[in-house]
Amino acid sequence: MALVAIAATDGMLHFELALACEVFAHDPSGLADPWYDVAICGPGPVRVGRFLVAPDDGLDRLARADTVIVPSVEDVDADVPPDLLDAVRAAHRAGARMVSLCTGAFVLAAAGVLDGLRATTHWAHTEALTARYPQVRVDPDVLYVDNGTVLASAGKAAAIDLCLHLIRRDHGSTVANAVARRLVVPPHRAGGQAQYVTTPVPARDEHPLATLFPWALARLDRPLTVEDLARQANMSSRNLARHFRSATGTTPLLWLSTQRIRRAQELLEQTDDSIDAVAEAAGMGTAATLRRHFHRTVGVPPDAYRRTFRATGPAVG
Repeated sequence: MALVAIAATDGMLHFELALACEVFAHDPSGLADPWYDVAICGPGPVRVGRFLVAPDDGLDRLARADTVIVPSVEDVDADVPPDLLDAVRAAHRAGARMVSLCTGAFVLAAAGVLDGLRATTHWAHTEALTARYPQVRVDPDVLYVDNGTVLASAGKAAAIDLCLHLIRRDHGSTVANAVARRLVVPPHRAGGQAQYVTTPVPARDEHPLATLFPWALARLDRPLTVEDLARQANMSSRNLARHFRSATGTTPLLWLSTQRIRRAQELLEQTDDSIDAVAEAAGMGTAATLRRHFHRTVGVPPDAYRRTFRATGPAVG
């Protein structure tokens, strides 16, 4: 039974620590045998966010683990506790698979584990990680990075993505998808996908664009233009752009492009339609156009995205 050791010290945040426990501590209906043995390891009772956590074992157990997970730290400017650094280095020397979630990358970087490797963290802290640890090749635009035995994720939802990626590597897509269903999260987002905020649709009925969004979403297969959107919203293109920026943080054209990529993802996941048919239904026109925009936004071509999502055998690498 593989041991997953989750490091816990004062100043860590509870979300990533709790999600690591939730993902790895629960066997999905006996689909994988053996499952993981999970231990929270720390120097004693520690303050994690607003909670007091009693570890299962000391930090020295990290060196005996198969996988070590370092959750996010609250203050990236604070010094990493020396005992945590020593334990992380010992685990790395012993051959453990090292994983950082969100700002846990600062711990791995301080320990030298990320030297010369690609890594990522929450987008709000990528510049700080780059400046403090120039020997780390920080990629600010991805959900997670897999270097084989050293992995790092961006924040929150991306941490779940990386945990599911680990299960997919260890037990295959069927088991990873079962865990995702239990957690009620998407079963797979490739690590190369961009860190971007999902484009919101205002919920308030009185918002000037409240009726425009569902109207546009129902017509993604049509060649909509900014002028079409402005006409439907009964406002000028300039006024439309201003309201779009306020509501979504982006432009009408970029919003349309994002929604079309999301529609294409749904069709690739849920249907056997050809790439040409998916392109037409998502309003991309041709398969070539879909492939270009999909690869640029998601990080993988639509064919590979579908194969990964539909895969049922053990993952490779």
